[in-house]
Amino acid sequence: MTGRLEGEVAIVTGSTAGLGREIARLMASEGASVVVTGRHRERGEAVAASIDGSAFIAADLTVERECDALVDAAAERFGPVTVLVNNAVIGDGVHDGPVTDVTAADFEAVLRLDLVAAATMCRLVIPDMLAAGHGAIVNVSSRAAERASPGLAAYAAAKAGLNGLSRSITMDFARQGVRCNTVQPGYILHERRDAGSTPDRMARLEAQHLTRLTTATDVAYAVVFLASRQAETISGVTLPVDGGSSAVRALTLG
Repeated sequence: MTGRLEGEVAIVTGSTAGLGREIARLMASEGASVVVTGRHRERGEAVAASIDGSAFIAADLTVERECDALVDAAAERFGPVTVLVNNAVIGDGVHDGPVTDVTAADFEAVLRLDLVAAATMCRLVIPDMLAAGHGAIVNVSSRAAERASPGLAAYAAAKAGLNGLSRSITMDFARQGVRCNTVQPGYILHERRDAGSTPDRMARLEAQHLTRLTTATDVAYAVVFLASRQAETISGVTLPVDGGSSAVRALTLG
C-alpha cells in the first residue's frame, strides 16, 4: 500500500542518519512532504537530496528558538506540520553510565535532547494540528525505558519520560484529533556497528529474539503506520518493535 501519508507535512528529528533517515525515506515514499533535520548540515543535505519530496532544515533542538525556527521554516516550505516524529537522541555514550557516575550536567544534557526537546517540538506543532483537525506524533523510545541495560541511567530515564509524555498528550488532545504514540525498539541491526561482530555474537543476539533481529526499516514501518490514518483509533500506546523479545521474561542482550 502506498500513499498513506499523502498531503501530510512531517518533521522527522534526528534524520540525517540511521533510523531517522529511514523513517524520513519511508514517509516520503508514502506521499508525505518531509523535513529532514539535524545539526550536521552536509550530511542532512545529502539525505534530503536522496529523498524526493523532502528538504533539509538545520536545527539544534536543545535551543528552543531553533525548534521554533524549524517549525516556522517547515510551514513556510511545505505548509503546517501534521506529523511529528521525535527521533533525535544523544548517542555519543559520553554523557551516560551508572547513576553514580553521571553528573548533573550530563544528566541534563541527555534529558535536554532526548525528552525536553521532544516536548518542545510537540508544544510547537500541536496548535497547527488542532487547526488542521488532525495530527499524529510518534515518539521513538527504547526497550531500555522498561528493561534496564547496564550503564544507561540517563538514557533509560529520558526514554521512560518520553513514554509518559505520549500518554499525557493523548489524554489532553486525542479527542481533538491529535494522536500521540510511541514505538519502542529493542536491538536494531546497524551496518557499521555489527560489521565486525563475530558469528558467535550474532548467533547469541538472534537467539534472544523470537522472530529475528530488528532493522531500521522494521521500525520505520511501524512509525509510518502509527502516523497514518490507518491508525486513527490508536493513541497513547507504546508499541514494542523488538522481535518479540519483550514478551519473554529475562531476555538480555548478553
